[in-house]
Amino acid sequence: MMRLAAIKASLRGPNALPLRPVDQVMDLERLGAMHQSRLSFMRILVRRIMLERWQIDTARLDLCADGYGTVIYEINTPQGLFSFVIFSDYLSPDERNDRVIASKWDLTMALVEGRVEDDYLAFLRQNVPLQEAGRVDSRVFVLSRANRSARNFDYVVDQLAKGEQPDVAKIAKVGYLYRTTAVYGSGKLGMADWDKVSSRYPDFARPFAAEMFACFMLRNFSLLQVEHIAQSRNPQQYNPMQPDIKRYFGIGNSTGLGMAPYLINHPMLINRWVELRELALALVRSLGHIDEPVRRQFDTLLARCARHMAETLTEDPWQTENNKRVIEDLVALQQEASRSLSNWNELLAWSEQHCSLQGQELLISVLLELYPQLVDGLDDYYCVEEFLDLDPLMPLQKLKEVIERRYDWTLKIDFSKAGARDIFWYRSEEKMEPRLGESALDSGKEKQMALGVGYAVYKCYEQLCQYIKEYPEHTTARFMVARPKLRGIVRRIQSMDRCVYGDIQANLLARDILPMHLLRCKLSFFGVSKFDPRSKLWVRNTMYQGAPLLEDIGNIYNDDWFMPLAPVSQGEI
Repeated sequence: MMRLAAIKASLRGPNALPLRPVDQVMDLERLGAMHQSRLSFMRILVRRIMLERWQIDTARLDLCADGYGTVIYEINTPQGLFSFVIFSDYLSPDERNDRVIASKWDLTMALVEGRVEDDYLAFLRQNVPLQEAGRVDSRVFVLSRANRSARNFDYVVDQLAKGEQPDVAKIAKVGYLYRTTAVYGSGKLGMADWDKVSSRYPDFARPFAAEMFACFMLRNFSLLQVEHIAQSRNPQQYNPMQPDIKRYFGIGNSTGLGMAPYLINHPMLINRWVELRELALALVRSLGHIDEPVRRQFDTLLARCARHMAETLTEDPWQTENNKRVIEDLVALQQEASRSLSNWNELLAWSEQHCSLQGQELLISVLLELYPQLVDGLDDYYCVEEFLDLDPLMPLQKLKEVIERRYDWTLKIDFSKAGARDIFWYRSEEKMEPRLGESALDSGKEKQMALGVGYAVYKCYEQLCQYIKEYPEHTTARFMVARPKLRGIVRRIQSMDRCVYGDIQANLLARDILPMHLLRCKLSFFGVSKFDPRSKLWVRNTMYQGAPLLEDIGNIYNDDWFMPLAPVSQGEI
């Protein structure tokens, strides 16, 4: 923790630039405007794979001409040996279902510790294709499944079998061959829990590293599989895919409400993720002179981002307009920078006055991209011990002051106003997914998930003020004896007062809440791109588009797949 402590210390003092204020950063709409960056989990993982030169080999390739069968990759890292096992099975059209309640998929996969021998492969074969209906052991880190893209998979096979390349314009509309429907880890279904993975396996000791690796391997297998089928179908005419086109394929993902509770239930972890991003930004803001090569790179990245946004196709009118506005923001930022740019702090301040939230947050991602020497390595501190601790000796006057200072945003919400408490969150037993219920219409409110932090703090404050009138000298311990149901929220209030960020400043019980902002926030930390909201409850996106291929490992790595662009076809050169 030495470097993190030193960075924080450098940001203190009379001449230090402050971190952005919590009420600005933790605003829900701003969090929902974030983009991928150098600190996103996929970028961090790929950097590690490429710079450490992980050796990833195909230990078993047992596929029929139609691409069904078993594949095992062996992954040798500087820290250990792992295997990635894939089962490819025929899936009839009437069995195809991308919902979490599906029971069959085109592919099922597992990332496991060590080498997979025949007896263990048989065990995996019995359980991995069953997913939730099966049971694995603690050698398994990640369990996942995926379905083929109806719009791309057969088309790409046909093109390669004819000796032709896929049309880049067609790929740009759907930039993947497979889409994931779930990625499980951290102790579910008998798998290794996070404590084991983080303490014994440094390669995957960062948040979601194993899950991100499973998606990385899925993406590479999807490319292997289409080439295998095409070559089997027409070996005389078959032509392999060009590497630049292969890199443009990612993995599709659809994310719904299931991801939203994580951000609320892990406030100390979210605080750390946000804090590191803000620390990186503060380091950039503290720079003085901007040299000419950095200025040129800045212009290049702005142009790249604009083209990336133009190539992002969405069926959602709201997001389409947002993307157009971001392109306008990028043009305006370039013009402003060319007129007068003495330091990045001035440009950031200008963006807050003239750009959309998505434009402002994309500018931050661009600035982090310019200074890898400042940013890379901060991910070493992504993990944090999550423990919400109750301080029973805290005087109640102190607890009241913490709420008024730390949670002033909750006290500004009028929870008696129409629509302020119309929504509740619950987990559907039938669909096995989080859902939103309407308080006035739906039953089951007694089973709601405790995600209304703002309202819980507000009610706690009300009762605390009443209690203090009678017992002003009491401590938190006495208050907890009198109000035991408030123990959970008081523990959170006291613990989060030790953090800079953490709690999302929004009323998640309001009728007009947009959960997709929660989804996009977490997905930006994952490192996805091309957000395409399908409603306010779920969003499509693309993972690993533009990332290196397995065959790129060992080559010089420039880590330059931020905001990937469609490759230029040979006819356009």
